Amino acid sequence: MGFLGSLLGIFGFGIGISVGLVIGYFLFIYFEPRDVKDLPESTPFDEIEPSLLVDLLPELPLWVMNPDYERVDWFNEFIANMWPYLDKAICGIIKSTTKRIFAEYIGQYQIKSIEFEQFTLGTIPPRFHGIKVYHSNEKELVFELAVRWAGNPNIVVALKLLSLQISVQLIDFQMAATARATLKPFVPTFPCFSSIIVSLTKKPEVDFGLKVLGGDLMAIPGLHHFVQETICKQVARLYLWPQTLDIPILDSSIGAVKKPVGILHVKVLRAQKLLNTDFLSKSDPYVKLSLGGDRLPAKKTTVKMNTLNPVWNEDFKLTVKDPESQVLQLHLYDWEKIGAHDKLGMQVVPLKLLNPYEKKELTLDLVHSTNPNDPQNKKARGQIMLEMSFIPFQEDSKKFSGPLNIHERKESISSLSDDNYSLRGAGLLLVTVIGAEDVEGKHHTNPYAVVVLRGEKKKTKARNKTWNPKWEEEFQFVLEEAPLKDLIHIEVKSKKRRFGFRSKELLGYVDIQLMDVIYNGRINEKYHLINSKDGILHVDIRWKVI
Repeated sequence: MGFLGSLLGIFGFGIGISVGLVIGYFLFIYFEPRDVKDLPESTPFDEIEPSLLVDLLPELPLWVMNPDYERVDWFNEFIANMWPYLDKAICGIIKSTTKRIFAEYIGQYQIKSIEFEQFTLGTIPPRFHGIKVYHSNEKELVFELAVRWAGNPNIVVALKLLSLQISVQLIDFQMAATARATLKPFVPTFPCFSSIIVSLTKKPEVDFGLKVLGGDLMAIPGLHHFVQETICKQVARLYLWPQTLDIPILDSSIGAVKKPVGILHVKVLRAQKLLNTDFLSKSDPYVKLSLGGDRLPAKKTTVKMNTLNPVWNEDFKLTVKDPESQVLQLHLYDWEKIGAHDKLGMQVVPLKLLNPYEKKELTLDLVHSTNPNDPQNKKARGQIMLEMSFIPFQEDSKKFSGPLNIHERKESISSLSDDNYSLRGAGLLLVTVIGAEDVEGKHHTNPYAVVVLRGEKKKTKARNKTWNPKWEEEFQFVLEEAPLKDLIHIEVKSKKRRFGFRSKELLGYVDIQLMDVIYNGRINEKYHLINSKDGILHVDIRWKVI
Protein backbone atom coordinates (compact mmCIF):
# COMPACT_ATOMS: atom_id res chain seq x y z
CA MET A 1 0.00 0.00 0.00
CA GLY A 2 2.87 2.33 0.70
CA PHE A 3 4.20 2.23 -2.81
CA LEU A 4 0.71 2.43 -4.35
CA GLY A 5 -0.22 5.43 -2.11
CA SER A 6 2.90 7.31 -3.18
CA LEU A 7 2.24 6.63 -6.85
CA LEU A 8 -1.35 7.85 -6.59
CA GLY A 9 -0.19 11.01 -4.73
CA ILE A 10 2.28 11.91 -7.49
CA PHE A 11 -0.34 11.23 -10.16
CA GLY A 12 -2.92 13.41 -8.35
CA PHE A 13 -0.43 16.28 -7.93
CA GLY A 14 0.34 16.28 -11.65
CA ILE A 15 -3.33 16.29 -12.61
CA GLY A 16 -4.09 19.10 -10.12
CA ILE A 17 -1.31 21.34 -11.49
CA SER A 18 -2.44 20.81 -15.08
CA VAL A 19 -6.09 21.48 -14.33
CA GLY A 20 -5.19 24.58 -12.31
CA LEU A 21 -3.11 26.09 -15.12
CA VAL A 22 -5.88 25.50 -17.67
CA ILE A 23 -8.56 27.07 -15.45
CA GLY A 24 -6.31 30.06 -14.63
CA TYR A 25 -5.59 30.67 -18.31
CA PHE A 26 -9.29 30.75 -19.24
CA LEU A 27 -10.10 33.05 -16.30
CA PHE A 28 -7.34 35.48 -17.41
CA ILE A 29 -8.56 35.49 -21.02
CA TYR A 30 -12.32 35.78 -20.48
CA PHE A 31 -12.56 37.89 -17.34
CA GLU A 32 -11.21 41.46 -17.34
CA PRO A 33 -10.87 43.63 -14.22
CA ARG A 34 -13.72 46.09 -14.00
CA ASP A 35 -11.97 48.72 -11.80
CA VAL A 36 -9.35 49.66 -14.44
CA LYS A 37 -10.19 52.49 -16.86
CA ASP A 38 -8.73 52.75 -20.29
CA LEU A 39 -6.23 55.56 -20.83
CA PRO A 40 -5.79 56.91 -24.33
CA GLU A 41 -2.44 56.15 -25.91
CA SER A 42 -1.71 59.88 -26.28
CA THR A 43 -3.12 62.48 -23.88
CA PRO A 44 -2.38 66.22 -24.06
CA PHE A 45 -0.23 67.46 -21.18
CA ASP A 46 -2.81 69.96 -19.95
CA GLU A 47 -5.54 67.26 -19.85
CA ILE A 48 -3.72 64.92 -17.47
CA GLU A 49 -5.08 64.99 -13.94
CA PRO A 50 -2.76 66.63 -11.36
CA SER A 51 -2.58 63.50 -9.20
CA LEU A 52 -1.67 61.37 -12.22
CA LEU A 53 0.87 63.97 -13.36
CA VAL A 54 2.64 63.81 -10.00
CA ASP A 55 2.84 60.03 -10.34
CA LEU A 56 4.19 60.25 -13.86
CA LEU A 57 6.73 63.03 -13.15
CA PRO A 58 7.82 62.80 -9.51
CA GLU A 59 10.94 64.91 -10.12
CA LEU A 60 10.09 68.00 -12.17
CA PRO A 61 13.04 70.15 -13.30
CA LEU A 62 13.46 73.45 -11.48
CA TRP A 63 12.89 75.45 -14.66
CA VAL A 64 9.35 73.98 -14.76
CA MET A 65 8.47 74.73 -11.12
CA ASN A 66 10.37 78.03 -10.75
CA PRO A 67 10.20 80.55 -13.61
CA ASP A 68 13.34 82.37 -12.40
CA TYR A 69 15.40 79.26 -13.26
CA GLU A 70 16.53 78.90 -16.86
CA ARG A 71 17.01 75.78 -18.96
CA VAL A 72 20.59 74.75 -19.68
CA ASP A 73 20.18 72.16 -22.44
CA TRP A 74 23.18 73.61 -24.24
CA PHE A 75 25.33 73.09 -21.15
CA ASN A 76 24.13 69.51 -20.72
CA GLU A 77 25.03 68.87 -24.36
CA PHE A 78 28.46 70.33 -23.74
CA ILE A 79 28.97 68.14 -20.65
CA ALA A 80 27.80 65.05 -22.56
CA ASN A 81 30.34 65.62 -25.34
CA MET A 82 33.15 66.42 -22.93
CA TRP A 83 32.31 63.69 -20.40
CA PRO A 84 34.89 61.07 -21.56
CA TYR A 85 37.63 63.66 -21.09
CA LEU A 86 36.15 65.14 -17.92
CA ASP A 87 35.95 61.62 -16.51
CA LYS A 88 39.68 61.07 -16.93
CA ALA A 89 40.58 64.55 -15.65
CA ILE A 90 38.34 64.35 -12.55
CA CYS A 91 39.52 60.82 -11.74
CA GLY A 92 43.14 61.94 -12.04
CA ILE A 93 42.58 64.84 -9.63
CA ILE A 94 40.78 62.61 -7.11
CA LYS A 95 43.52 59.95 -7.30
CA SER A 96 46.32 62.47 -6.72
CA THR A 97 44.39 64.10 -3.86
CA THR A 98 43.45 60.85 -2.08
CA LYS A 99 46.95 59.43 -2.49
CA ARG A 100 48.24 61.69 0.29
CA ILE A 101 45.20 60.88 2.45
CA PHE A 102 45.65 57.12 2.01
CA ALA A 103 49.34 57.44 2.89
CA GLU A 104 48.42 58.75 6.35
CA TYR A 105 46.59 55.52 7.22
CA ILE A 106 49.23 53.08 5.98
CA GLY A 107 50.88 51.52 9.02
CA GLN A 108 47.92 52.26 11.26
CA TYR A 109 45.31 49.66 12.27
CA GLN A 110 47.47 46.96 10.61
CA ILE A 111 46.80 48.49 7.16
CA LYS A 112 49.48 47.53 4.64
CA SER A 113 48.22 49.41 1.59
CA ILE A 114 45.25 51.31 0.15
CA GLU A 115 44.88 51.89 -3.57
CA PHE A 116 42.34 52.17 -6.36
CA GLU A 117 42.02 49.02 -8.43
CA GLN A 118 39.52 50.66 -10.77
CA PHE A 119 38.35 54.23 -10.97
CA THR A 120 35.92 55.58 -13.55
CA LEU A 121 32.84 57.73 -13.27
CA GLY A 122 31.08 55.73 -15.95
CA THR A 123 29.48 56.72 -19.20
CA ILE A 124 26.47 58.67 -17.87
CA PRO A 125 27.22 62.34 -17.18
CA PRO A 126 25.37 64.46 -14.59
CA ARG A 127 22.52 66.65 -15.80
CA PHE A 128 21.80 70.21 -14.81
CA HIS A 129 18.10 70.91 -14.39
CA GLY A 130 18.23 74.69 -14.16
CA ILE A 131 20.35 77.75 -13.47
CA LYS A 132 19.50 80.97 -11.65
CA VAL A 133 21.66 84.10 -11.72
CA TYR A 134 21.56 86.56 -8.81
CA HIS A 135 22.03 90.29 -9.24
CA SER A 136 24.75 91.82 -7.06
CA ASN A 137 26.26 95.28 -6.65
CA GLU A 138 29.61 93.70 -5.80
CA LYS A 139 32.28 92.71 -8.29
CA GLU A 140 31.17 89.11 -8.45
CA LEU A 141 28.95 86.68 -10.35
CA VAL A 142 26.55 84.57 -8.27
CA PHE A 143 24.55 81.73 -9.80
CA GLU A 144 22.69 78.67 -8.55
CA LEU A 145 22.75 75.26 -10.27
CA ALA A 146 20.45 72.26 -9.75
CA VAL A 147 22.27 69.04 -10.61
CA ARG A 148 21.22 65.39 -10.60
CA TRP A 149 23.33 62.37 -11.39
CA ALA A 150 22.26 58.76 -11.69
CA GLY A 151 25.57 57.37 -12.84
CA ASN A 152 27.21 54.02 -13.42
CA PRO A 153 30.62 54.56 -11.84
CA ASN A 154 33.01 51.70 -11.23
CA ILE A 155 35.15 52.56 -8.25
CA VAL A 156 37.01 49.73 -6.52
CA VAL A 157 39.30 50.36 -3.55
CA ALA A 158 41.67 47.54 -2.51
CA LEU A 159 42.53 47.50 1.19
CA LYS A 160 45.28 45.14 2.35
CA LEU A 161 44.81 44.37 6.03
CA LEU A 162 47.54 42.06 7.39
CA SER A 163 47.54 39.22 4.83
CA LEU A 164 43.92 39.72 3.83
CA GLN A 165 43.00 41.86 0.82
CA ILE A 166 39.55 43.45 0.96
CA SER A 167 37.90 45.01 -2.12
CA VAL A 168 35.25 47.68 -1.67
CA GLN A 169 33.21 48.64 -4.76
CA LEU A 170 30.92 51.66 -5.17
CA ILE A 171 27.98 51.04 -7.52
CA ASP A 172 24.67 52.59 -8.55
CA PHE A 173 25.53 56.06 -7.36
CA GLN A 174 22.72 58.65 -7.37
CA MET A 175 22.87 62.24 -6.24
CA ALA A 176 20.69 65.37 -6.28
CA ALA A 177 21.87 68.77 -5.03
CA THR A 178 21.43 72.51 -5.51
CA ALA A 179 24.70 74.44 -5.33
CA ARG A 180 25.42 78.17 -5.30
CA ALA A 181 28.66 79.31 -6.90
CA THR A 182 30.27 82.73 -6.64
CA LEU A 183 33.02 83.88 -9.00
CA LYS A 184 35.02 86.64 -7.33
CA PRO A 185 36.82 88.95 -7.26
CA PHE A 186 37.03 90.08 -10.86
CA VAL A 187 40.58 90.71 -12.05
CA PRO A 188 42.05 91.81 -15.41
CA THR A 189 43.78 88.43 -15.89
CA PHE A 190 42.22 85.44 -17.65
CA PRO A 191 39.85 83.81 -16.64
CA CYS A 192 39.05 87.21 -15.05
CA PHE A 193 38.17 85.88 -11.56
CA SER A 194 40.54 84.63 -8.87
CA SER A 195 38.40 82.08 -7.00
CA ILE A 196 35.17 80.07 -6.99
CA ILE A 197 33.21 79.87 -3.74
CA VAL A 198 30.74 76.97 -3.64
CA SER A 199 28.05 76.16 -1.07
CA LEU A 200 24.92 74.01 -0.95
CA THR A 201 21.57 75.73 -0.57
CA LYS A 202 19.81 72.66 0.82
CA LYS A 203 20.64 69.24 2.19
CA PRO A 204 21.79 66.94 -0.65
CA GLU A 205 20.26 63.57 -1.50
CA VAL A 206 22.70 60.68 -1.94
CA ASP A 207 22.13 56.99 -2.64
CA PHE A 208 24.56 54.25 -3.64
CA GLY A 209 25.42 50.59 -3.36
CA LEU A 210 28.52 49.24 -1.62
CA LYS A 211 29.94 45.78 -2.28
CA VAL A 212 32.44 44.28 0.13
CA LEU A 213 34.00 40.92 -0.78
CA GLY A 214 31.32 40.48 -3.46
CA GLY A 215 28.34 41.05 -1.15
CA ASP A 216 26.10 44.13 -1.11
CA LEU A 217 26.68 45.76 2.25
CA MET A 218 23.72 48.09 1.76
CA ALA A 219 21.35 45.11 1.72
CA ILE A 220 21.71 44.72 5.49
CA PRO A 221 18.42 45.91 7.07
CA GLY A 222 18.73 49.39 8.59
CA LEU A 223 22.32 49.95 7.46
CA HIS A 224 21.42 51.55 4.12
CA HIS A 225 19.31 54.30 5.70
CA PHE A 226 21.87 54.92 8.47
CA VAL A 227 24.80 55.29 6.05
CA GLN A 228 22.78 57.48 3.69
CA GLU A 229 21.67 59.87 6.44
CA THR A 230 25.16 60.02 7.96
CA ILE A 231 26.78 60.98 4.64
CA CYS A 232 24.14 63.60 3.87
CA LYS A 233 24.53 65.16 7.32
CA GLN A 234 28.33 65.27 7.07
CA VAL A 235 28.25 66.86 3.61
CA ALA A 236 25.67 69.40 4.80
CA ARG A 237 27.74 70.21 7.88
CA LEU A 238 30.77 70.98 5.72
CA TYR A 239 29.23 72.74 2.70
CA LEU A 240 25.63 73.77 3.50
CA TRP A 241 25.38 77.58 3.43
CA PRO A 242 26.83 79.59 5.22
CA GLN A 243 29.66 77.03 5.10
CA THR A 244 31.59 77.32 1.83
CA LEU A 245 34.26 75.61 -0.22
CA ASP A 246 36.83 78.08 -1.58
CA ILE A 247 38.49 76.91 -4.80
CA PRO A 248 41.43 79.18 -5.79
CA ILE A 249 41.84 79.75 -9.52
CA LEU A 250 44.54 82.43 -9.62
CA ASP A 251 47.15 83.52 -7.14
CA SER A 252 45.67 86.14 -4.83
CA SER A 253 48.37 88.64 -5.79
CA ILE A 254 47.67 88.42 -9.54
CA GLY A 255 45.55 91.33 -10.67
CA ALA A 256 44.54 92.13 -7.10
CA VAL A 257 43.71 95.74 -6.36
CA LYS A 258 45.47 96.78 -3.18
CA LYS A 259 43.38 98.70 -0.68
CA PRO A 260 44.69 101.43 1.63
CA VAL A 261 46.03 100.13 4.94
CA GLY A 262 47.14 103.34 6.66
CA ILE A 263 48.15 106.99 6.49
CA LEU A 264 51.68 108.32 6.10
CA HIS A 265 52.14 111.59 7.98
CA VAL A 266 54.94 113.71 6.50
CA LYS A 267 56.06 117.06 7.86
CA VAL A 268 58.45 118.87 5.54
CA LEU A 269 60.57 120.92 7.94
CA ARG A 270 63.22 122.73 5.94
CA ALA A 271 66.09 122.45 3.46
CA GLN A 272 69.58 123.88 3.46
CA LYS A 273 72.40 124.67 1.07
CA LEU A 274 70.30 124.11 -2.05
CA LEU A 275 71.58 124.66 -5.58
CA ASN A 276 71.20 128.13 -7.01
CA THR A 277 69.90 127.87 -10.58
CA ASP A 278 69.06 131.58 -11.01
CA PHE A 279 71.62 134.13 -12.27
CA LEU A 280 70.34 137.35 -10.81
CA SER A 281 68.74 135.98 -7.63
CA LYS A 282 68.47 132.88 -5.52
CA SER A 283 66.28 129.83 -6.17
CA ASP A 284 62.57 129.75 -5.37
CA PRO A 285 62.29 126.17 -4.03
CA TYR A 286 59.25 123.98 -3.40
CA VAL A 287 58.81 120.23 -2.76
CA LYS A 288 56.60 117.66 -4.49
CA LEU A 289 55.69 114.55 -2.48
CA SER A 290 54.25 111.28 -3.79
CA LEU A 291 54.23 107.56 -3.05
CA GLY A 292 55.67 105.06 -5.50
CA GLY A 293 53.06 102.98 -7.31
CA ASP A 294 50.31 105.52 -6.56
CA ARG A 295 48.46 107.26 -9.37
CA LEU A 296 47.20 110.08 -7.19
CA PRO A 297 48.48 113.59 -7.96
CA ALA A 298 51.60 114.62 -6.07
CA LYS A 299 51.25 117.01 -3.14
CA LYS A 300 53.19 120.29 -3.10
CA THR A 301 54.57 122.65 -0.51
CA THR A 302 54.36 126.38 -0.88
CA VAL A 303 57.05 128.19 -2.87
CA LYS A 304 59.69 129.97 -0.77
CA MET A 305 60.98 132.90 -2.75
CA ASN A 306 64.63 133.85 -3.15
CA THR A 307 66.26 131.51 -0.62
CA LEU A 308 68.59 128.51 -0.54
CA ASN A 309 67.62 127.59 3.04
CA PRO A 310 63.80 127.45 2.95
CA VAL A 311 61.70 126.66 6.03
CA TRP A 312 58.25 125.11 5.40
CA ASN A 313 56.98 123.23 8.49
CA GLU A 314 54.07 121.95 6.38
CA ASP A 315 52.12 118.73 7.09
CA PHE A 316 50.92 116.23 4.48
CA LYS A 317 48.98 112.98 4.63
CA LEU A 318 49.39 110.28 2.03
CA THR A 319 47.46 107.03 1.71
CA VAL A 320 49.59 103.88 2.00
CA LYS A 321 48.62 100.62 0.25
CA ASP A 322 51.76 98.51 0.68
CA PRO A 323 54.28 99.73 3.28
CA GLU A 324 56.66 96.88 2.44
CA SER A 325 57.24 97.99 -1.16
CA GLN A 326 56.19 101.63 -1.42
CA VAL A 327 58.63 104.53 -1.09
CA LEU A 328 58.14 108.23 -0.41
CA GLN A 329 59.43 110.26 -3.34
CA LEU A 330 60.66 113.81 -2.71
CA HIS A 331 61.45 116.13 -5.62
CA LEU A 332 62.67 119.71 -5.15
CA TYR A 333 62.19 122.28 -7.89
CA ASP A 334 63.06 125.89 -8.52
CA TRP A 335 59.84 127.70 -9.38
CA GLU A 336 59.90 129.72 -12.58
CA LYS A 337 57.27 132.18 -13.67
CA ILE A 338 57.87 131.36 -17.31
CA GLY A 339 59.08 128.05 -18.68
CA ALA A 340 59.87 124.71 -17.07
CA HIS A 341 60.80 124.54 -13.40
CA ASP A 342 64.43 123.61 -12.78
CA LYS A 343 65.16 120.44 -10.83
CA LEU A 344 67.17 121.00 -7.64
CA GLY A 345 67.39 117.41 -6.37
CA MET A 346 65.46 114.41 -5.16
CA GLN A 347 65.48 111.57 -2.62
CA VAL A 348 63.39 108.50 -1.72
CA VAL A 349 62.52 106.93 1.64
CA PRO A 350 61.37 103.25 1.79
CA LEU A 351 58.35 102.96 4.07
CA LYS A 352 59.56 99.60 5.42
CA LEU A 353 62.11 101.55 7.47
CA LEU A 354 59.27 102.96 9.58
CA ASN A 355 57.72 101.27 12.59
CA PRO A 356 53.97 101.77 13.01
CA TYR A 357 53.01 104.75 15.18
CA GLU A 358 56.66 105.76 15.60
CA LYS A 359 57.68 109.29 14.57
CA LYS A 360 61.02 109.46 12.79
CA GLU A 361 63.14 112.53 11.94
CA LEU A 362 65.28 112.29 8.80
CA THR A 363 67.98 114.43 7.22
CA LEU A 364 68.47 113.40 3.62
CA ASP A 365 71.22 114.36 1.17
CA LEU A 366 69.70 115.37 -2.15
CA VAL A 367 70.85 113.62 -5.34
CA HIS A 368 70.17 114.05 -9.03
CA SER A 369 68.63 110.59 -9.52
CA THR A 370 68.33 107.19 -7.84
CA ASN A 371 70.81 105.69 -10.34
CA PRO A 372 74.01 105.02 -8.33
CA ASN A 373 76.11 105.34 -11.50
CA ASP A 374 74.81 108.82 -12.34
CA PRO A 375 77.89 111.10 -12.39
CA GLN A 376 75.75 114.13 -11.47
CA ASN A 377 75.10 112.58 -8.05
CA LYS A 378 78.63 113.57 -7.02
CA LYS A 379 77.62 117.22 -7.04
CA ALA A 380 76.48 118.56 -3.66
CA ARG A 381 72.81 119.58 -3.82
CA GLY A 382 72.04 120.32 -0.18
CA GLN A 383 69.86 118.53 2.35
CA ILE A 384 66.20 118.28 3.29
CA MET A 385 64.83 117.60 6.79
CA LEU A 386 61.46 116.05 7.50
CA GLU A 387 59.42 114.04 10.04
CA MET A 388 57.56 110.86 9.12
CA SER A 389 55.19 108.44 10.85
CA PHE A 390 53.02 105.62 9.58
CA ILE A 391 49.62 105.15 11.22
CA PRO A 392 47.77 101.94 10.17
CA PHE A 393 44.00 101.89 10.03
CA GLN A 394 42.34 100.37 13.06
CA GLU A 395 41.12 97.30 11.19
CA ASP A 396 44.56 96.71 9.60
CA SER A 397 46.75 97.37 12.64
CA LYS A 398 47.15 93.64 13.41
CA LYS A 399 48.86 93.07 10.05
CA PHE A 400 51.90 95.11 10.99
CA SER A 401 54.51 94.05 13.51
CA GLY A 402 56.79 96.55 15.14
CA PRO A 403 57.57 98.10 18.51
CA LEU A 404 54.58 100.17 19.59
CA ASN A 405 55.24 103.03 21.95
CA ILE A 406 53.43 103.49 25.26
CA HIS A 407 51.12 106.18 23.90
CA GLU A 408 49.94 103.87 21.12
CA ARG A 409 49.30 101.00 23.52
CA LYS A 410 47.18 103.20 25.78
CA GLU A 411 45.32 104.58 22.79
CA SER A 412 44.59 101.13 21.36
CA ILE A 413 43.35 99.86 24.72
CA SER A 414 41.04 102.83 25.15
CA SER A 415 39.74 102.41 21.60
CA LEU A 416 38.80 98.82 22.30
CA SER A 417 36.75 99.85 25.32
CA ASP A 418 35.09 102.73 23.49
CA ASP A 419 32.56 101.54 20.91
CA ASN A 420 32.17 105.05 19.53
CA TYR A 421 35.85 105.47 18.62
CA SER A 422 35.08 105.25 14.90
CA LEU A 423 32.43 107.95 15.33
CA ARG A 424 34.82 110.60 16.57
CA GLY A 425 38.29 109.69 15.23
CA ALA A 426 40.08 110.71 12.08
CA GLY A 427 40.01 108.47 9.07
CA LEU A 428 39.97 107.98 5.33
CA LEU A 429 36.83 108.17 3.22
CA LEU A 430 37.10 106.12 0.02
CA VAL A 431 34.55 107.00 -2.66
CA THR A 432 34.41 104.75 -5.72
CA VAL A 433 32.20 105.99 -8.54
CA ILE A 434 31.41 102.72 -10.31
CA GLY A 435 29.03 103.79 -13.07
CA ALA A 436 25.67 105.16 -14.10
CA GLU A 437 22.63 103.95 -16.03
CA ASP A 438 20.16 105.69 -18.33
CA VAL A 439 21.72 109.16 -18.14
CA GLU A 440 20.62 111.16 -21.16
CA GLY A 441 21.42 114.71 -22.07
CA LYS A 442 19.31 117.04 -24.16
CA HIS A 443 22.13 118.11 -26.45
CA HIS A 444 24.95 115.59 -25.87
CA THR A 445 25.79 112.63 -23.62
CA ASN A 446 29.49 112.45 -22.74
CA PRO A 447 29.04 111.83 -19.02
CA TYR A 448 31.51 112.32 -16.20
CA ALA A 449 30.98 112.50 -12.42
CA VAL A 450 31.98 115.24 -9.98
CA VAL A 451 32.39 114.38 -6.27
CA VAL A 452 32.26 117.24 -3.75
CA LEU A 453 32.95 116.90 -0.01
CA ARG A 454 33.69 119.80 2.35
CA GLY A 455 34.57 122.04 -0.55
CA GLU A 456 37.05 119.56 -2.05
CA LYS A 457 36.10 118.66 -5.61
CA LYS A 458 37.22 115.65 -7.66
CA LYS A 459 35.97 114.33 -10.99
CA THR A 460 36.14 111.24 -13.17
CA LYS A 461 37.11 110.98 -16.80
CA ALA A 462 34.43 111.58 -19.42
CA ARG A 463 32.94 108.64 -21.33
CA ASN A 464 31.92 109.64 -24.83
CA LYS A 465 28.52 108.94 -26.38
CA THR A 466 27.04 106.53 -23.86
CA TRP A 467 24.00 106.48 -21.60
CA ASN A 468 25.52 103.81 -19.36
CA PRO A 469 29.04 104.95 -18.46
CA LYS A 470 31.44 102.84 -16.41
CA TRP A 471 34.10 104.75 -14.50
CA GLU A 472 35.41 102.52 -11.66
CA GLU A 473 37.40 105.47 -10.27
CA GLU A 474 38.30 105.84 -6.60
CA PHE A 475 38.74 109.11 -4.72
CA GLN A 476 40.25 109.55 -1.27
CA PHE A 477 39.40 112.12 1.38
CA VAL A 478 41.60 112.24 4.51
CA LEU A 479 39.45 113.72 7.29
CA GLU A 480 40.40 114.87 10.78
CA GLU A 481 37.05 113.73 12.19
CA ALA A 482 34.27 111.40 11.15
CA PRO A 483 31.80 113.11 8.76
CA LEU A 484 28.71 112.22 10.78
CA LYS A 485 26.74 115.29 9.73
CA ASP A 486 28.19 115.70 6.25
CA LEU A 487 26.60 115.15 2.87
CA ILE A 488 28.60 114.05 -0.13
CA HIS A 489 27.39 115.70 -3.33
CA ILE A 490 27.84 113.81 -6.62
CA GLU A 491 26.86 115.27 -9.97
CA VAL A 492 26.74 113.58 -13.36
CA LYS A 493 27.52 116.04 -16.13
CA SER A 494 28.14 115.98 -19.85
CA LYS A 495 30.57 118.13 -21.78
CA LYS A 496 31.29 118.72 -25.44
CA ARG A 497 33.70 120.96 -27.32
CA ARG A 498 32.47 122.52 -30.55
CA PHE A 499 34.10 125.30 -32.60
CA GLY A 500 36.53 125.95 -29.76
CA PHE A 501 33.76 126.40 -27.18
CA ARG A 502 32.98 123.92 -24.40
CA SER A 503 29.38 123.36 -23.37
CA LYS A 504 28.34 121.55 -20.19
CA GLU A 505 25.05 120.01 -19.16
CA LEU A 506 23.87 118.65 -15.81
CA LEU A 507 22.41 115.13 -16.21
CA GLY A 508 21.47 114.65 -12.54
CA TYR A 509 22.84 114.70 -9.02
CA VAL A 510 22.50 112.98 -5.65
CA ASP A 511 23.27 113.94 -2.04
CA ILE A 512 24.28 111.03 0.21
CA GLN A 513 24.22 111.14 4.01
CA LEU A 514 27.55 109.80 5.33
CA MET A 515 26.17 108.82 8.75
CA ASP A 516 25.28 105.33 7.51
CA VAL A 517 28.80 104.91 6.11
CA ILE A 518 30.37 105.79 9.46
CA TYR A 519 28.12 103.43 11.43
CA ASN A 520 28.35 100.51 8.99
CA GLY A 521 31.84 101.05 7.62
CA ARG A 522 30.66 100.75 4.03
CA ILE A 523 27.73 101.20 1.67
CA ASN A 524 27.43 99.90 -1.90
CA GLU A 525 24.21 101.23 -3.39
CA LYS A 526 22.53 102.52 -6.50
CA TYR A 527 20.82 105.92 -6.22
CA HIS A 528 18.22 107.54 -8.46
CA LEU A 529 19.57 110.81 -9.80
CA ILE A 530 17.64 113.97 -9.01
CA ASN A 531 16.54 115.98 -12.07
CA SER A 532 16.94 112.89 -14.23
CA LYS A 533 14.13 110.86 -15.73
CA ASP A 534 15.53 107.35 -15.23
CA GLY A 535 19.16 107.98 -14.29
CA ILE A 536 20.83 105.78 -11.66
CA LEU A 537 24.25 106.28 -10.06
CA HIS A 538 26.21 103.37 -8.54
CA VAL A 539 28.75 104.26 -5.82
CA ASP A 540 30.77 102.41 -3.20
CA ILE A 541 31.77 104.41 -0.09
CA ARG A 542 34.02 103.12 2.72
CA TRP A 543 35.20 104.62 5.99
CA LYS A 544 38.51 103.49 7.49
CA VAL A 545 39.42 104.68 10.98
CA ILE A 546 42.97 105.67 11.82
